[in-house]
Amino acid sequence: MTTLDGARVEVVRSYLLSAAEEMRATLIRTSFNPVIYEVHDFGLSIYDPDLRLVAEATGLTFFLGANDHSLAKGVEYVGRDNLHRGDVVLLNYPYWNAAHAYDATLFAPVFRPDPADPEADGELVGFLCVRAHWMDLGAKDPGYVLDSTDMHQEGLIFPGTKVVSRGEPVHEIHELIRFNSRMPDAVLGDLHAQIAALRTGERRLLEIVEKFGRPTVDAAVDRIIADGEARARAALAALPQGSWTAEDWVDDDGITDDPVKMRVTVTIADGTFTVDFAGSAPATRGPINMPFGATEAICKVILKSLTSPDEPSNAGTVAPLEVRAEPGTLFHAVYPQPTFTLWTGIVAVELILKALAQGMPDRLPASSGGDVPGFMMVGLHPDTGQMFAVSNNDLVGWGGTPHHDGMDAATHISGSTGRGTPIEVLEARTGMFFERVEIRTDSGGAGRFRGGCGLRRDIRFVSAGEFLSVIKKTKSAPWALDGGLSPDPNQVVVFPGTDREARVSTKRTPVEVGDRVTLLTAGGGGHGDPRRRDPEAVRRDVAEGYVSAHAARDLYGVDVDE
Repeated sequence: MTTLDGARVEVVRSYLLSAAEEMRATLIRTSFNPVIYEVHDFGLSIYDPDLRLVAEATGLTFFLGANDHSLAKGVEYVGRDNLHRGDVVLLNYPYWNAAHAYDATLFAPVFRPDPADPEADGELVGFLCVRAHWMDLGAKDPGYVLDSTDMHQEGLIFPGTKVVSRGEPVHEIHELIRFNSRMPDAVLGDLHAQIAALRTGERRLLEIVEKFGRPTVDAAVDRIIADGEARARAALAALPQGSWTAEDWVDDDGITDDPVKMRVTVTIADGTFTVDFAGSAPATRGPINMPFGATEAICKVILKSLTSPDEPSNAGTVAPLEVRAEPGTLFHAVYPQPTFTLWTGIVAVELILKALAQGMPDRLPASSGGDVPGFMMVGLHPDTGQMFAVSNNDLVGWGGTPHHDGMDAATHISGSTGRGTPIEVLEARTGMFFERVEIRTDSGGAGRFRGGCGLRRDIRFVSAGEFLSVIKKTKSAPWALDGGLSPDPNQVVVFPGTDREARVSTKRTPVEVGDRVTLLTAGGGGHGDPRRRDPEAVRRDVAEGYVSAHAARDLYGVDVDE
């Protein structure tokens, strides 16, 4: 058994993390669609031969947690004996992939060649996984599917299919993808970008094994995972112990206008972090149901943020987690229940925090904007005549904390390092022109520490197409804490100022040249009594346009000259 000192373990860990980040850089530089190279809607992970997470690159938080589930299911389906050096496998079957059908996961085994037998696979040293969002894979509608009623309406499905076999592209599968996509060049381009990221990771992982030797790498990985678990369990033991329950509502399921109930009970006891979704709605007819692996992923986000927010993730950092959700319910979709609009998981992040805040209000912020206000335009580009489908996850205000104000106009807390799509990209690649983008005065909840402010966007269409709004929390406001005030919820207004004006949430809206849409994203909830806020902070907020003089007087009790 190899024994290592802490310094050598840390050096090996840094090499592994660097390999994951190099995979990330490769994906960003070679991908074709902006949701990957601008928004960073991806997740990349490195695993040992036992499928234990060893290192990951910064990306969309949910994807990173979901990769664990996907890889295990994919390897089980394909079979270890059927995986060879040079193979790349595609998986997007929602219930195994822990995501909807357009979040394509590619994974690859990494074998160390045997110099004595170069034709053999060699020694298995690990697995690599990269997940990224594709823009079209033959679903019933272009862009996002907002009203599917079963999985088969949501795109072409691959349960674990080799797209590269022993180093050679599988031509028939590539052609199947090409002929089932409305945007084949972009989709195949992103497929090859993911393969390139895997090849980068393969080279770097083999270099690490050659540099340090297999026994050293294996021993270091064992120490990394053991340390991650020890830190997580120690931090968990230091948190308040108990059980707390919270409820919230998703606007609708995309088929009816009826709100859908979410309920969670979070228990910290006996060294375990248990998240139980009993009491939530049964699976819905529309596509807001969560595959269980996706539900596990959001719970990993919360546990990690509470116990080791400053440490890299590995299999040990989430070892204390237990997730419960009955099959056939909102948080455990089963075949053939639809899963395309997974915004349920975004709202559920806030739900879990709402439960925990009852037991640790001094540690947690109020709700952020409550959701990710997603939007997309689909159509034919007026300059090229080619189809486009470009999306943006808009910015919201973060909740006020016990110690400081919430961040203004930022990616929702569930988004990690995800970003908004730049206006320059949206205008160049679609038929949208942005007449106004500004922070909304008074959009953050008032409090001793106020919630961050949301945005206003006014969009005018310069070409015809469809505008898709994807948002699931417009009917109920983000919650506040400790006497703070809730902000107004997110709003989407189509055709403002006309006789067709309407407020919508998740909807596909046909638009013509000259039509307009206004998006108002929510701010964060306030934390603490607004009357206890520092008057100088209120005056500064008014001067900077975050708070109006009227609100300063009425909510904070501070007179400010208008």
